Amino acid sequence: MYIDTDKIVTMTAANQNFSAVARQTERDGKSVIFKNNRPKYVLIDLDDGGYLDLTEDERIDVVAKRIMKRHKAAFLELAK
Repeated sequence: MYIDTDKIVTMTAANQNFSAVARQTERDGKSVIFKNNRPKYVLIDLDDGGYLDLTEDERIDVVAKRIMKRHKAAFLELAK
């Protein structure tokens, strides 16, 4: 995911003034909330329509993570 620095919000700012973050998200389409100087959450405006702009590699990463999480026990057993 490419992060526009104008769309970055700190966790503290999101906690203290969520309505301002929501307005920013409506204006920009999405906001990326950072926690401990790392991107942690993405707040998206569902009316914007462009919320699934992922590259092919990012889609593969999402699916792979879901599969690993769902079948972790099986993968650990196979690793023995």
